[in-house]
Amino acid sequence: MDLSPKEIVQKVRNGQKPYFRPTTDINCHSEELGNFMERCWAEDIAERPDFSQIKSLITRFNKEGSSSILDNLLSRMEQYANNLEKLVEERTQAYLEEKRKAENLLYQILPHSVAEQLKWGETVQAEAFDSVTIYFSDIVGFTSMSAESTPLQVVTLLNDLYTCFDAIIDNFDVYKVETIGDAYMVVSGLPVRNGKLHARETARMSLALLEAVKSFKIRHRPNDQLKLRIGIHTGPVCAGVVGLKMPRYCLFGDTVNTASRMESTGEALKIHVSSTTKNVLDEFGNFELELRGDVEMKGKGKLRTYWLLGEQMDVPDI
Repeated sequence: MDLSPKEIVQKVRNGQKPYFRPTTDINCHSEELGNFMERCWAEDIAERPDFSQIKSLITRFNKEGSSSILDNLLSRMEQYANNLEKLVEERTQAYLEEKRKAENLLYQILPHSVAEQLKWGETVQAEAFDSVTIYFSDIVGFTSMSAESTPLQVVTLLNDLYTCFDAIIDNFDVYKVETIGDAYMVVSGLPVRNGKLHARETARMSLALLEAVKSFKIRHRPNDQLKLRIGIHTGPVCAGVVGLKMPRYCLFGDTVNTASRMESTGEALKIHVSSTTKNVLDEFGNFELELRGDVEMKGKGKLRTYWLLGEQMDVPDI
């Protein structure tokens, strides 16, 4: 059979029975050597001998001792196989490490459950949530502070602040949606629903962030107090992944707009809470709220709002 090397390799790779193998002449070698050769090209990998077994048997057949050309060739082949195995292992470990880094980055961009769906090639459908609590905050006077600071100082300030915030929100059942400039947006109750706990988690997180801001130091203005303004609102939203190149998990609905208005109509170093959120917090019985009054909000008219003052930790959760 006159076949090119490429055709021979292809026929071996096909693995069709009868398996394509070399022909041997029993008159040219012993039966033991013939059986040994057949083991070397066995279809089942487990049946094939390793290089130490091959070298041992060939040495017995070779009358000229270990200095023969054949022994030298076997030694080189064994060394090559060992080096190849080591290289494959190193490349595999490098691949797994890069895969882990890519997955960690994906989990930072998208919620874990959503990222898992995308990893498996599934389409992430937009989903409606009956009740979530949304947090908005920004820095009062950030525009004038930016005008008086260098770009590098502004970036350093926001990086320090958001690094501090990110470490704190990890202690609560919330998801950081995005940061735009000095604006910080967080939600609780999606993509994994948590009953009515979203209001409690967001309230506790807000109190923790406000406490952290009071002791936060601005590097280039150490004597200035950072004035954070916080707004919270509870209601229904629709959420889904938007975009392909830079996919984002976005929230849509009037609840988002109202939460933003709660922040913009609030005051520095205070947590502005809507009546909807206040009603849910009242069910837990351990949050201190103070009536602010009716506040005029763009597109909403007058809404009754409250200040979140704190939490009584000695009252048991319900």
